[in-house]
Amino acid sequence: MTPIKRIFIANRGEIAVRVIRTARALGIETVLGVSEADRDSLGAQLATRAVCLGPAAATESYLKVETVVQAALGTGCDAIHPGYGFLSENRALAEACAKEGLIFIGPDPANLEAVGDKLTARTHAENAKVPLVPGGTVDTVEEALELSERVGYPMLIKAVSGGGGRGMKRVDRAEDLPGQLDLAISEATAAFGDGRVYLERYVRVGRHVEVQIISDGTTVLHAGERDCSIQRRYQKVVEEAPAPELPEKLRQGVLQAATDFARHIGYRSLGTVEFLVDVEREEFYFLEMNARVQVEHPVTEAITGLDLIATQIAIAEGRPLDITQGDIILSGHAIECRLNAEDIDNDFMPSPGRVTQVWFPSMPGLRVDSHMQPGAMISPYYDSMIAKLITWAPTRAQAIDRMQDALRVVSLEGLKTNAPLHAAIMDDDIFGKGGVDTGYLPDLLTRLEESQ
Repeated sequence: MTPIKRIFIANRGEIAVRVIRTARALGIETVLGVSEADRDSLGAQLATRAVCLGPAAATESYLKVETVVQAALGTGCDAIHPGYGFLSENRALAEACAKEGLIFIGPDPANLEAVGDKLTARTHAENAKVPLVPGGTVDTVEEALELSERVGYPMLIKAVSGGGGRGMKRVDRAEDLPGQLDLAISEATAAFGDGRVYLERYVRVGRHVEVQIISDGTTVLHAGERDCSIQRRYQKVVEEAPAPELPEKLRQGVLQAATDFARHIGYRSLGTVEFLVDVEREEFYFLEMNARVQVEHPVTEAITGLDLIATQIAIAEGRPLDITQGDIILSGHAIECRLNAEDIDNDFMPSPGRVTQVWFPSMPGLRVDSHMQPGAMISPYYDSMIAKLITWAPTRAQAIDRMQDALRVVSLEGLKTNAPLHAAIMDDDIFGKGGVDTGYLPDLLTRLEESQ
C-alpha cells in the first residue's frame, strides 16, 4: 500500500473541483494543471497549487501526455487523477505514470487495452458469456452485405475507436449500405485516425442502462445501475438511479453481466459497464466499458452514500476494498440534469461568454457540482457543460419534484443554458411515468416545437 500525499489533476471544470474537494477531505494536497484559458478558474483557486500546461486548445495542454507527466513530477506529486474525458482512458498516460513512478488513479494499462478498443472489448464480453448485439466486423462491402442479410435490417455501422455518435451510421436498406459504409469509414478516420468499423443490429426501441463497478483487482462489486436513455445525438442529458420501470429479471441480468465482465478482465478501479436494453425483445446487450469515473457518478453516490472518488483513490493506493456487496444498500431515487451553456432555440449551439451572476439554490436533497462563479468565462475550446444538478428523495416522484423546484430558481446570467429543456423534461407526463427509451428526447423536442 502506498499512501498518496499529493495528486496532480489532469483535467478542468466541475470534475477538477469534485476531485479537489474529496482530496482535501482526505488530507491530500492537489496540484491542478490548467490551460491559459483556465488560469483563473474555480479549480485553480481551490487547489493547493495550479500550474499552466499550455495554450487554451486542449491539444496543446490537457491532451499532452509528456507535458502532464513532467508537470506532475516537477510539482512533487505522487499520483495523477485524469478525471473523465481528455486523457482519462489513455493507455500512454498510464504507462508513462508507471515508468516514472507515479500512481495513475485509474485502471492499469492492460485494463485500458482490454476495453479501449471496442472489438477487443466485444471479444472479452463474448468470452465472459455476456450478451452481445448481433453483428460483427467487416472488411469489405461484400462482407457487410452478407452480415446484414443474415442479421436483418436496420443495421448500425459503428467506429471501433468511436464515441459520441461520430462515425456511426444507420442503414435501413441494402442499397444504402455501400455509401454509408464509405462515409462511416471516412468520418472515423478523420475523427479518430482509425477507419475500422463494425456492424450491429439496430435496436428500434432501446434503453441505455449502465452498471457502476468497484473493483480492487480481487473483489468485484457493483453499486447498482443507472438509466442514461435521455440523449441528444448520443450525448447524455439526464441520468437517474436506479433505472425506473426496469423488469427485475433484466436488472439482475445487467448487474450480473457487468460484474462477470469486470472479473473476466481482472479489472481494478472504478468503471462502468454499459448495456443496451432491447425493450421489444426484453433482452440486453453489452455496449462497452468506460474505464474511468463517469459524469453521472453522483446519482450512484446519492443512492448508496459512497464517495466514489475516495474509493477510486483508495484502490489506486493499493488498499483492498473495506466493503462487501451486502454493505452497498440502495436507498431512494436520484436524478441528474446536465446543465450546458447552449442555445436550445438555435439548434443547441454552444453559448460561450462571461457569467455575470450565478445562483444555485440550497435546498434539501439537492447537490450541485459546478465550477461556475461570477466572472467565470465559458470558453469555446471545451465541452459546454457548466454544472450538474442532482436531486435525491425517497421516491422518484419526489426527486422529480425537487428537480422542478431547483430548475425554477437556478440562474446563470450572461449566457444561455439548456435549463428550459430540463424543466420541460421534468414536467412531462411521459418522463414522469418512467422507463423512457433513447427515442424519448427527439420525440419531446418535436412535441415542444409543435406546441409553440
